[in-house]
Amino acid sequence: MRTRAVLEVIALDAEDAVAARAGGADRLEVVTDMAADGLTPPVDTVAAIRDAVDIPARVMLRPGDGFAAGSAEDIDALVRAVRELRAAGAEEFVFGFLEEGGGPDLTAVERVVAELDGCPWTFHRAIDRAADRDSLRKQLADLPGLDTYLTAGSARGVDDGQDVLVAEAARRGEPGYTQCLLVGGGLRLDHVPRLRAAGVDAFHVGSAVRPGGWDGPVSADAVRRWRAALDA
Repeated sequence: MRTRAVLEVIALDAEDAVAARAGGADRLEVVTDMAADGLTPPVDTVAAIRDAVDIPARVMLRPGDGFAAGSAEDIDALVRAVRELRAAGAEEFVFGFLEEGGGPDLTAVERVVAELDGCPWTFHRAIDRAADRDSLRKQLADLPGLDTYLTAGSARGVDDGQDVLVAEAARRGEPGYTQCLLVGGGLRLDHVPRLRAAGVDAFHVGSAVRPGGWDGPVSADAVRRWRAALDA
């Protein structure tokens, strides 16, 4: 049984990774281009982070803005990126693709999962844009390696999604709800008490630990404040 809440911090480079680790982060999400809400990072960035810190790092697989995987050629390119990232030391991943109607793009997801060969992965906030969250969870339930959903409970963020998050936390263990609920997307410290009381035990932060915004680095002190709040 988990002894403390997981704190995942977005890292854009090795400097971020070192600060996040110093502040008490348990895991990183490695991305580039936060102007597009996070895209697949360069291979050399992943390698540098793996050399800099020893905590787990989930690498984003997202080729462009939005939640569509693209054409068959785009999916082929994504699979090649997975191979390159794994060769650079990536062992965990985060991705999620939707079809035009808002259902999961099973063709794209299953192609990537096959290339991961059992690596653990997170289905990210595409779930917050899904036409039917419950149906999506049940369609993905048996995919190898899927152990986490990153979600705000709403496309608008945690402020609007708290009731959904509390309800989903209460369903933990049901079919489609065995994965970890990792809460992120407009998450603030004042959200934490209610979510912790509901049984949420994993939290994801990005701009909340960057006093200078996305143009500035992760602050180890800001990460420590989150660590203290989660451990309280």
